[in-house]
Order: sequence, then structure tokens, then C-alpha cells
Amino acid sequence: MTEKYAVVVIGGGAAGLSAALVLGRARHRTLVVDAGEPRNAPAAHMQGYLTRDGMPPTEFLALGRAEIARYGVELVRDRVVEVTRAENLGGVQGKNFTEVQGRAFTEAQGEDPTVEPGEGFTVVLAGGRTVQARRLVVATGLKDELPAVAGVAERFGRDVLHCPFCHGWEVRDQPFGVLASSPASVHQALMVSQWSKDVRFFLHTVAEEELSDEDRRRLAAAGVEVVPGEVAGLVVEDDRLTGIQLADGTEHARSVLFLAPRAVPRTGLLEGLGAELHDTPFGAYPVVDATGLTSVPGVWAAGNAIGFAEQVVHAASGGYRAASAIVGDLLMTDLDAAAQV
Repeated sequence: MTEKYAVVVIGGGAAGLSAALVLGRARHRTLVVDAGEPRNAPAAHMQGYLTRDGMPPTEFLALGRAEIARYGVELVRDRVVEVTRAENLGGVQGKNFTEVQGRAFTEAQGEDPTVEPGEGFTVVLAGGRTVQARRLVVATGLKDELPAVAGVAERFGRDVLHCPFCHGWEVRDQPFGVLASSPASVHQALMVSQWSKDVRFFLHTVAEEELSDEDRRRLAAAGVEVVPGEVAGLVVEDDRLTGIQLADGTEHARSVLFLAPRAVPRTGLLEGLGAELHDTPFGAYPVVDATGLTSVPGVWAAGNAIGFAEQVVHAASGGYRAASAIVGDLLMTDLDAAAQV
């Protein structure tokens, strides 16, 4: 028989685990499907999360998995390959609700008795398992595509960085480089000047004439030096970044390089369900309300699945909001169904 869950959470990062924690504590049978591809995997530490500042992401996730397990939440290392929506998103039949009311969830029950056959969504995993869920939380995040510059991928998350809020303090006052990927990279060059007064903005494939007069004025005011010419690669000595090499052979001594990866949202499952997306400079993301509810009834999204700039603390908050909304949604649905009997 197909296993039945109140909620399936797709993605086991900060957003997914936070949602699962709230759902487990609310006594809903919950399954987390985690492909094991966290966006911050290259980073040795995470910052800006109150009481968790500096914690390695792997440790943070391990603690989260242990916490949700205490509330009977199941986590599997797998990948969701297909989600189909059933016609009926309604609540349980009145007789089932009466049986369940006041009854504590225990792992020994084996299934959430509030889930009716055919209700909600059918979720197919790559490993061959198929489950049903009344509601979904999509926390699949996004993938960072790095510029094709020699050495960048190997050093990403170490001394090649993308977020000054994540790593600026740790590299403060060092010689910074910023690799342009478009004229919008001016914003990044200006932002990182908060953490170092020695910043060089490498235009790379961006022509000087693409910079606006306002860009030039701000860069000059911030003391950012503009360096034209394509970047050929990084100079690394003793496993440390020491410079940026241009295509003409010129080297600039730098110990940190900031860049803006191309964000690739993992929205395939949402698109397959017909979720409405909206375009941003960082890709297309689902349209959601304040709780993360998408345009598809019964489907919430959280974390980097809804936007490029969601930090770990934002993702955890978004997962919490989504889960608390689902708890209320399921309760009211079931109460309405019971009242109609």
C-alpha cells in the first residue's frame, strides 16, 4: 500500500528542517526527502544566525535532523522525481476525524489516520518509493553556477566568495577583488567596500562604456579601483589566493575575490504542478503569499526555492511560517469536513 503522510517536505536544508520541526511538534506525520545537496556545502561556516554564528553548515544540519527525529519525523536521503496532484484536497471523512480527535501520534501507528486515499498529492522518489501527502513544502533551493574562470570553482567558499554578509567579517581589511559578470556587479563592488578599503573591480567581460555615470561616481566615492580587461585565472600559492591574472598576463595581488554566481532555481517540481512564477534578475521563482503558499492549493515553498537572497536564518523562518500555516489549514479543513457529516 502507498504510504500516507500529512505533509511531505521536499528538501532537507534549513527551510525544510524548520518546517518539519514545526509539523512534527504539531503531531502531523511528516516525511522529509533530502537529496543531500545544500547550497552552502562549500562553506566551512555560516554567519549571522543568532546563537549559531560561525557554526559549520554540516553541524547545523546534523543538529536539525536529530531534532526532527525526536518528534517522529522521517527523513530519507532520496530525490523527488515526480509530483502529481489529486483532485480532492479536502479533509477527512467525519467518522475518521472523530476517531483521530484527541489521539496522540505515535510512530507505531505507521500512518497518519487523517490522510484519505487519493487526497492531496502523489510523490514519487528516485529510489522507487511512492507516497501520498495532503500538503507539500517545497524547499529545493537553488544551484549556483560559477563563472568559467580557471581556479574559481576549486576555491569557492574559501577565498572566492559571493556574500559579504556571510563572510565579510572573516576577510575584513584584506585586498579584495570583485569579478564583474554584468554591469549590475557594480552593486557588489560597492557593498564589499564596507569590509575593506582596498577593492579592485575587475570588469572581465563587461565593457567600460557599460558603466553608467552614476556607477562611476559611486565607485570613485567608495575608493574602488576599476580594472578593465578579461580575467584569465587565479594565482594560488600554498593553497591561498594571492592574485588575479588578466588575459594580458598582468597580475593584481589580491587575497579575496568576490563574484556573483548565476542562480539556477530548482523549480522543476513547482512548474510541473503549474505554479505561477515571476521573473527576477536572479531567475524565476514561485509567486507566494506571506506564508509561502504558492498559486497551487496545498503547496508551500520556502528558503532559496522562493528567492536568491534567502540566508539560512531567513530560510529557517520561512519554513516555520509555512509549517504553521499548514497546521492551521489542515485543522480547519478537517473541522469543516467533520461539521458537514
